[in-house]
Amino acid sequence: MAQAKKVALYMLMAFVLYTIVTSPARAADLVQIGFEGISSAARSVGQFMTELIN
Repeated sequence: MAQAKKVALYMLMAFVLYTIVTSPARAADLVQIGFEGISSAARSVGQFMTELIN
């Protein structure tokens, strides 16, 4: 089972590297979308916590 996880991880890393090399603009867009999503989620949690205090 551990061997399968290793193989899957290596395949995922190879796919990510391939995507970055073949289409860096699209890869940058995907990273930006991901960070915007994380930022939005953190902002929402902060707003929720603030509303709990008030």
